[in-house]
Amino acid sequence: MQTTVVDVQGKGSNPKTTLYVGGLDELVNKDVLKAAFLPFGDIIDVSMPLDHATGKHRGFGFVQYESSEDAEAALDNMNHAELYGRTLKVNYSHPNKVKGGDKGWASQPVWADVDEWQEKMVAQEQLEELETEERRKAEQKQLEESLPSNMQS
Repeated sequence: MQTTVVDVQGKGSNPKTTLYVGGLDELVNKDVLKAAFLPFGDIIDVSMPLDHATGKHRGFGFVQYESSEDAEAALDNMNHAELYGRTLKVNYSHPNKVKGGDKGWASQPVWADVDEWQEKMVAQEQLEELETEERRKAEQKQLEESLPSNMQS
């Protein structure tokens, strides 16, 4: 039996090589962040998400290493270290998750549940129609029973 290995690349594809770095001062840029983490190994990518309103980074970034050993060394040495007078919070990055789904956070977009949601809505509508029909029949029967026998057809 032959095994096929699929290599999926992208930010957060291997959480043991990508680090989250929080607590960054607003003066820190990608070059400064890369220089601070470079002593621990070869870096593939450095990213710092921007706040669209201000155009500045949001106080955190991601550093992706080639090997998990390098990432572990950086985590051990840089967590709670100081950079530009601020204490860094360094952790392994988690894969991107999208808000939505039945449980709050999901690994899929909110619209992925549309079919299931539509099925639930149709079932709920059918149940309401059946309940309405049962109520109408019960009311009709009660009305017929309350009429004198000679008035019934």
